[in-house]
Amino acid sequence: MFTIEQIKAAHAKVKSGADFPNYVQDLIQLGVTHYEAFVSDGHTNYFGKDNYKTSSSSKYDSLTVAENSSIEQFKSDLKAHQQGKTDYMTFCNDSAKSGVEKWVVCMEKMTCTYYDKAGKEMLLEAIPS
Repeated sequence: MFTIEQIKAAHAKVKSGADFPNYVQDLIQLGVTHYEAFVSDGHTNYFGKDNYKTSSSSKYDSLTVAENSSIEQFKSDLKAHQQGKTDYMTFCNDSAKSGVEKWVVCMEKMTCTYYDKAGKEMLLEAIPS
């Protein structure tokens, strides 16, 4: 099974949201089936076959996730990030301000779904292959 060290090595190649599809392909090669990334501190739970799970530690100091979500603002911030205009930390700060609690990436469906604090789906995106 995969390790956090292997995932960190794959993530080290990511410079902006434009690199995300390649990152997902790297994770698939490692055996990750899906993962959930939490905006509040950057920790991520990674899942593989046979109920395998490993988690990363916090990546940064805690961010306060807004109680009320702003889907339109988030879409604008996400688009900028995907175009390479913002780095990962800026994207996480923008996500927190827009009320994004976490995102879940499903390798089988090639989707990334963003959720607010109430667990409500804010946005579902197809990941380019």
